Amino acid sequence: MKYKDYYAILGVARGAGEDEIKKAYRRLARKYHPDVSKEPNAEERFKEVSEAYETLKDSEKRAAYDSLGRHRAGQDFRPPPDWFSRYGAEPGFSDLGGVDLSDLFASLGGGFGRARGFRPGGPMPGEDYEVTVHLGLEEAFRGTEVELQLAARSIGPDGRLARTPKTIRARIPRGVTDGQKLRLRGKGGAGARGGPAGDLYLNIALHPHRLFRVSGHDLYLDVPVAPWEAALGATIEIPTLDGRVTMKVPAGSNGGQRLRLAGKGLPKPHGGAGDLYAVLNVAVPSVLSERERRLFEELRGASSFDPRGHFAQ
Repeated sequence: MKYKDYYAILGVARGAGEDEIKKAYRRLARKYHPDVSKEPNAEERFKEVSEAYETLKDSEKRAAYDSLGRHRAGQDFRPPPDWFSRYGAEPGFSDLGGVDLSDLFASLGGGFGRARGFRPGGPMPGEDYEVTVHLGLEEAFRGTEVELQLAARSIGPDGRLARTPKTIRARIPRGVTDGQKLRLRGKGGAGARGGPAGDLYLNIALHPHRLFRVSGHDLYLDVPVAPWEAALGATIEIPTLDGRVTMKVPAGSNGGQRLRLAGKGLPKPHGGAGDLYAVLNVAVPSVLSERERRLFEELRGASSFDPRGHFAQ
């Protein structure tokens, strides 16, 4: 069996906490996701990162991994003699021919190990799967359906692991948020000897949007306004995820001021929706006509407004 350094793959120290491991995984998953990445070997790196996270995010699997000791990446090794009995692996694993490290850890913790009630010779629950689903903001707003390709693992009568491709179509409800976890009962690996099927967990990751920033179910939109619109007030048109709407800019508005549009954010699971906050940005024209320049100069001579008057206080 070849050793894989899961900590090095995620770029974290061996003593890293759960939040640090999760943050590293999400950063790398976005970087190497085959649908969006232009990195060389993106698909291979994405699978490698996902495999490392699947083990280190689970406290029991991580303890079992750490107990294997430290080896060079790619080095041949065997688990300590008592490793299988300590972590509840099936007897068939004592013959490691053709078994990959990921296969070994598929049998522990949330899958076939003692944490889910394993009893030698008794029913064995199926493995739980956890995958990251990358969505655009519009897909999160309206809801969507995704097709997931999984390499399902099962244990045969001889106690050996087998891999079979498995396609799952999952409905993503409208209004999911970044970092949310969805559970699909019975959509994981098949059980053995009459055991129940495992579950499938979907971790939602939203792509950055070119206009909107997301905070929970609320959205933020930078809205440029002209100096005269900020000073005199105006009715302007802005985009939302549900189409364009009109919004009133109060007279005397300042840059950085937030205007709230209630219910124009992401839908909430039990009804209602978050809000959209329009963040005003006073935009000054970079090129002026001669007439515009004269009008600005006239305004400068006529106005008593001092934007820095508070400095003298």
